[in-house]
Amino acid sequence: MTTGQKMIRAAGFLMAANLLSRILGFVRESLMAGLFGKTGATDAYNTAFILPDLLYWLLVGGVLSAAFIPVLSEYIAKGKEDEGWKVVSSVTNSIFLFLCVLVILAMILTPKFIALQVPGFSLENKELAIYLTRILLLQPVILALSGITMGILNSYKIFWPSAVGTVLYNASVIFFGALFANSGNVRSISGFAFGVVIGAALNFLVQVPALRRVGIRYYPVIDFKHPGVKKILALSLPIIIMYTLNQFQVIVNSNLGSALVPGSLTAIWYSYRLFQLPVGIFALAIGVAVFPTLSEQAALNKLKDFLETISGAIRLIIYITIPISIGMIVLRVPLVRVLFEHGEFGPADTMATAVPLFYFCMGITAQAIIQILPRAFYALQNTWMPVILGIIAMAASIGWMFVLVGPLAHGGLALAVTLGAVIQMFLLFWVLRTKLGRIDGRRLCRTFIKTLIASSIMGALVMLWTKLITPWFGVGKLGSIGVLVSGSLIGLTVFIIITKKFKMREYTMALEMLGKKRKKG
Repeated sequence: MTTGQKMIRAAGFLMAANLLSRILGFVRESLMAGLFGKTGATDAYNTAFILPDLLYWLLVGGVLSAAFIPVLSEYIAKGKEDEGWKVVSSVTNSIFLFLCVLVILAMILTPKFIALQVPGFSLENKELAIYLTRILLLQPVILALSGITMGILNSYKIFWPSAVGTVLYNASVIFFGALFANSGNVRSISGFAFGVVIGAALNFLVQVPALRRVGIRYYPVIDFKHPGVKKILALSLPIIIMYTLNQFQVIVNSNLGSALVPGSLTAIWYSYRLFQLPVGIFALAIGVAVFPTLSEQAALNKLKDFLETISGAIRLIIYITIPISIGMIVLRVPLVRVLFEHGEFGPADTMATAVPLFYFCMGITAQAIIQILPRAFYALQNTWMPVILGIIAMAASIGWMFVLVGPLAHGGLALAVTLGAVIQMFLLFWVLRTKLGRIDGRRLCRTFIKTLIASSIMGALVMLWTKLITPWFGVGKLGSIGVLVSGSLIGLTVFIIITKKFKMREYTMALEMLGKKRKKG
């Protein structure tokens, strides 16, 4: 089996695990929607994640995504594992100590942060957001250990423990959310928050046996003078800056959304979760699977293989996400109705959630591609350029928020995110092509055009089908399931038939990803 086939198989496994995790995630969201609806309480819950997420990305996310895996992969590729473990120990120890200090400070300053973040909230919802934030602030320290463990295992091209961990994480949130939930008491939504903390612990613990099998070597040191540690710090700095500034975009979104109709932030959150489903299942899985290989190819200066890996990953993402994007746009109303419409979540909430979902879905492919392109820069140990481009795109997105929130309300906030992603994608393509000399543009364009043609035909037929059968099936839960399932099956069948006729290489790559053997000849 070739390196490319191994990467595709690894991506296929990660996709399956991510799919199960995302299904559990939607069970969680559906449970919360049924118990608490689209209200100020759910707005407070979603808002409570912003500060803990900021701390995590400030100290951990940038290190893992940009520096940790490339540097450790380089040590492994060059047969210097023991030195690699000294670097891992120093980085882990320093992150753990700094994060503990920041969490304590954040606990104290939470009321001021919430007041700044969502000034449009009522006093009751602000107090609830403060309470939930303080619970969730227990998560970053645990999640840091889990993330570092995942980074180590990914450097050894071991992916399954972290994938299983995400499934356990969502299962924990569902269990404790259901256990403590009481729709008559808004503070009982804290059961979901406690589930998040316990789920983070399970995510870490399930990875420990695999970590021991690769031969963990821990050193109780913090050595900022070690060349590997210095390299990780240098590579991480721009990513930390970007993620910190990116939280400003989240704050602007929350600030503008808090002044809209109550429940608007929840509608954005639910639709964002839906649109992130294909990005998380497919693009993120492919990105995680190819990143160690990209890092190894860059370390060994195999630039031809490096370019082929990037091209193959992006073409596969285009092939998968464009039909999903168009399909979700066409079927967005029955999709939201099936997943969320029950209990306190009514038909009006469904229509309100379908609005931002439409605008988010327009950017699925762009969001998916920018899960790959920055990793190409990171593998080349160039982290400043994607950060600069990301900041430019973020500034454009924030500007569009102020322009579009007036005419389109919460839909405008979603469209602004999509426009920012499209800008970031084109900037990344342009600069990477300049750096590498070429980016396999002809094959990428051919894949895009063929996929768009097949997806457009598919979308038109699915739209006709839904208009035909909806009067017969009705708009109830069962009827919507019938429309959604039949529309999806028809769309998938049409798309496969057309792309097979086009003889697209990406079709066989998708089969390989699913574990199917490609026919010779």
